[in-house]
Amino acid sequence: MPHAIWKGHISFGLVNIPVVLYSAEKPNDLHFKLLDSKNLAKIHYQRVNEDTGKEVTWDNIVKGYEYDDGQYVVLTNEDFDEVASKNLKLIEIEDFIPKDSISFVFFETPYYLLPDKRGEKGYVLLREILSKTKKIGIARVMIRSRQYLAAIIPYGDAVVLNIIRYAHELKKPKEFELPDKEIASYKISKKEMEIAQQLVESMTTSWKPEHYKDEYHDALLKLIDERAASGKQSSHKKSKKVAVKQTNVVDFMELLKKSVQQKKKTASKDVTHHDKKSPTKKKGKKH
Repeated sequence: MPHAIWKGHISFGLVNIPVVLYSAEKPNDLHFKLLDSKNLAKIHYQRVNEDTGKEVTWDNIVKGYEYDDGQYVVLTNEDFDEVASKNLKLIEIEDFIPKDSISFVFFETPYYLLPDKRGEKGYVLLREILSKTKKIGIARVMIRSRQYLAAIIPYGDAVVLNIIRYAHELKKPKEFELPDKEIASYKISKKEMEIAQQLVESMTTSWKPEHYKDEYHDALLKLIDERAASGKQSSHKKSKKVAVKQTNVVDFMELLKKSVQQKKKTASKDVTHHDKKSPTKKKGKKH
């Protein structure tokens, strides 16, 4: 069983449900250590006082907020706990909203909520009512000394708590120089739009998350395995750079047509390959 991140209650109205919070993410990172290239010794970081140049131990380190140049307000762990004490162990749903009313740009990190002891009935009640009404809950939760905004979402047999960004944490599209004129001003022809739609339709499929792999991670792991097996620490082979032909004038019509044709050929090959693999059925003898 994975390690629990948080234990407490989730509430809506007067209903309190004991729950446990688990991360829904599965780390897939390769962790590298920084080494000295001369003898491959590990590089260590030290916490050094900028005035004395001496190393500072953890028990002498405090957190300070710089409110003016060189002026700090120091806060202790007790200060953080006191401010967070009211909501430290409570996920209180403040509102329910239609599930499709929140944009994807707000979503950040998913967690699984599981019922704690004697919490199954309330957990199932919340999960089923969210599914039935097609709503999600909006709540606040304290995780590791920080308050987050979160969406409470039914997901199969589970209830997911997905951290969402506050509005002030997102930049607005209007802060960027976007092509926001009328479509006609970009000289996109009706034919280009039609062929682009054909291309999108030809590439449309059902969502299968297991189909998509981290190819870079796999290639990097393969390289590491090969180096480890050969005993070589590094290689000085220069990889071939792929030349990208650039031009100022882009013929979108020609590119779209070629893309559609290429997609049709790929689809045709897949069908042929599938037919070859499929065994032919033999007719049984009549008696």
